[in-house]
Amino acid sequence: MHIKDEKFVTWSEARKILEKKTDEIGELGYEQKNALEHLKRFSKTSGKRITEMIDALSKIERLKERHIMIIVNILPQTTDELKILFSNEMIELGDDEMKKIINIVKKHS
Repeated sequence: MHIKDEKFVTWSEARKILEKKTDEIGELGYEQKNALEHLKRFSKTSGKRITEMIDALSKIERLKERHIMIIVNILPQTTDELKILFSNEMIELGDDEMKKIINIVKKHS
């Protein structure tokens, strides 16, 4: 397999990409089928709400694109859940930032 391009996407975007590929080529490979089934089962939101959430999270300076995608995909509901998501990341969020993130997630999910 040859990688043409790489970018961070939400689970709902990944699902759309795989569904489009299914329509174009007919059948996906084993790993892609598994990924699509997982995405169908676990992607929770889509469309305008995701776009609004990404826009709001982008205003928090410390968050990079991949951090935002993690938040949008998992939709943490508490600061403890958020701490777990970022436990292996090289970013330290203050209490105010974490509360702001949780408020954005709750508002848009």
